Amino acid sequence: MTAEPRLLATCWTTAGTAKPGGESPRSPLTVAERIAAAAADGWEGFGLLHADLMEFQRTRPLAELRRLLDDHGIAQLELELIENWWADDERRPASDGVRRDLFEAAEALGARTVKVAPETSDHPVDPARFAERFDALATEAREHGTRVALEFLPFATHIDTLEAGIELVTQVGNPAGGLCVDIWHVARPGTDYAVLADALPADYLFAVELNDAAAEPIGTLFEDTVHRRLLPGEGSFDVPAFINAVRATGFAGAWGVEILSDRHRSLPLPQALAEAREATRACFAEADRRRG
Repeated sequence: MTAEPRLLATCWTTAGTAKPGGESPRSPLTVAERIAAAAADGWEGFGLLHADLMEFQRTRPLAELRRLLDDHGIAQLELELIENWWADDERRPASDGVRRDLFEAAEALGARTVKVAPETSDHPVDPARFAERFDALATEAREHGTRVALEFLPFATHIDTLEAGIELVTQVGNPAGGLCVDIWHVARPGTDYAVLADALPADYLFAVELNDAAAEPIGTLFEDTVHRRLLPGEGSFDVPAFINAVRATGFAGAWGVEILSDRHRSLPLPQALAEAREATRACFAEADRRRG
């Protein structure tokens, strides 16, 4: 029998009514409430957004957050999100502040991964400079005992596909610079899951995220991904096939579950977490059945 998957509740899965692109990305729930709820439901990993980390630190030290995680048996912490880290314009000072905060927190808390974003605006990007900056970012992460996982996005203006992400991290070749692979970003544009095992070395696969969606997007891709994701196994994605494709790479980390939807945000957190975990476990059971 295959062992139970180690599941990580990404930052938005426990964020209550908060969402990307909203007036404030900060969760109305306290970090302590979210950690306790995730642990009570059997999650082994926990994700935290910069805004929520800063709210916690406004009144309490990082050492207390470390104790909360340890006391609740949270074995893996993931932090996010560094944006505009390649920029040379007015966006860079704010980016550098987030970068400093997250790397310092990662070192203090033992966070294994810090997620970083690609370019999503209309600012021009020099691919060579982008790669150089990614290498430097990864090197800085390693100095703090962590690593950076770039999450390619199908609505990005640079690094918008799995293939582009693979090309970047393998060409840069920094052991602390890899990818975050979300099934939504793979399946929505129709990418063959086989690309994972065929082209992505496990050494550069740092984070994996599971969810599902309807057959066709509703609204823009950003609107669809923020408001209408479904639980794994409830939509059009072949989640068990994706799980087995990831397994074929040799990936051995915790599996993130990232549910972004109006329905999920409307639920009490214990119910939202229980539904997400049970749906994900069912997909793993089907993946195991297919493997025989």
